[in-house]
Parts: sequence; structure tokens; C-alpha cells
Amino acid sequence: MDSSDTIAASNLLQVDIEQHTQGSVYRLTVARPEKLNVLNTAALIEMLDALTRISDDDTARAVILSGAGNKAWIGGADLNELVALDGGTARAFITRLHRVCLAIRTLPVPVVARIDGFCLGAGLEIAACCDLRIATAGSRFGMPEVQVGIPSVIEAALLPSLIGAGRTRDLVLTGRVIDAEEACAWGLVECPVGAQGIDEVVEERVSMILNAGPRAIRSQKVLCRRWEELALDEAIDAGIAALSAAFSTDEPREYMQRFLQRRRASK
Repeated sequence: MDSSDTIAASNLLQVDIEQHTQGSVYRLTVARPEKLNVLNTAALIEMLDALTRISDDDTARAVILSGAGNKAWIGGADLNELVALDGGTARAFITRLHRVCLAIRTLPVPVVARIDGFCLGAGLEIAACCDLRIATAGSRFGMPEVQVGIPSVIEAALLPSLIGAGRTRDLVLTGRVIDAEEACAWGLVECPVGAQGIDEVVEERVSMILNAGPRAIRSQKVLCRRWEELALDEAIDAGIAALSAAFSTDEPREYMQRFLQRRRASK
């Protein structure tokens, strides 16, 4: 890492940027540890603004999404705000949350969820939108909405493809909370790591992203999303088009030659 700067900070969201030789790594930290980092409208607005700015940054290579403290990553939506909603304001709130989720899914670069603590409701929906989910052994996961009188909605729809329909129903129909070991067994997160080791694992993954071809990474993220949406034949066709487009630039030759040179040097 060449340099690091805090480019925006509030009592709701902190945005740090690390300048590396290969490009920029953004760290977004939901900063309401005293409230388990639950999301209200103001926090969602700040998150969407930050994600929009990152999307427009051609030097961006990756985003790390964290929660302040070690009690919660994102503990859900702020019930103090939700309890006062009516039909119209509820639609506005959940639509804004969906826009944050969609911004993460469509961000041109990978988003790594650094999960330490509770990841519930809106938090789990946001986690499902991230490209990698790395969690500590003490983390907890759940969709408890039915226990407070509302259904789980929006990006909870991603859960069946991640963990299966039966396990999704287990979460959304009961509201029960599972531990990191069970979440790992379900394929929801990478196998849990110790609280002291999570940053090492996150940095290892980000380093590998930084060392890969930047155009290849952006193309791969697009394909990963299209694999979720397309029939198999269409997904394969999209991949063929993506590979052809990759060779219209110098990036494949540059990175292949670099790989071959390293292999020759190691002999």
C-alpha cells in the first residue's frame, strides 16, 4: 500500500481510500457501533452516494465493507425508524435499501464483506450482494423480520441460489439466527476465521484481486451476475463474448507474458 486517506467520515459511514500501485481500494465502514450498525434512511443515502462515487472511479479495484466495532457487521434496519412507517413511507425505505443492494451488485469492482458480529435482516441482504463474504467465528446470521411483523423481501431473493430453498425458508419463516459454522456449512460465508485473523484473510483476497488484470476482474464480476440471471446456454454465450472482448486489448498478452516469465525464472 502506497498511501491511505479518509476521504469522508460521518457518524453513520466512514469512507477510506488506500492507494496501491495497481489502483484504489475503498474501505466503507458503517459507523453506528452503539446501535449494532443498524441502517436508517440517512445511512442508506450515504452508502448509495459513496457507492456511486466509487463506481465512477476508473482507478477503483476493490471495496471492503465493514461494520464498526466487533458486535455487529450490520444488525439490520433501524426499528426506531421502521416502527413509524406507513404503506407509502415503507415502500420508500425498502426501495432505498434495494438501491444500495443493487449498487453493490452492479459496482464494477468486487466488494468484500468483512463480517464480524451480527449480520441480520438488511445486513444479510447486503452481505448476499457482496462478491466475497469473510466472517469471524463469532459472527451470527439471520433474517428475523417475521418476528417483528414483516416479511423478508428484496435481496433476500438471492438466498435460495446461495444456500438453497429449504435453508432459505428455515431462516425467513422462523427468524432464527445461525452461527458462523453453520453459515459456512451452508455456503453462505467462507469458513470462519478467528477475530485476529480476519484482516489477514481479507487482505490476502484483496491482494489477489489487485494482482489480477483490472479489465479481467471487471469483466468477471459482470459475468458472475449474468450467471445468476441467464439460462445456461445464454450464460456460456456471454462468456464467449467476454473472452473475445478481452483479447481486443493488450491485457491478456501482458499478464500471460508476465506469468510465463515468472515460470521460466522459477525453473
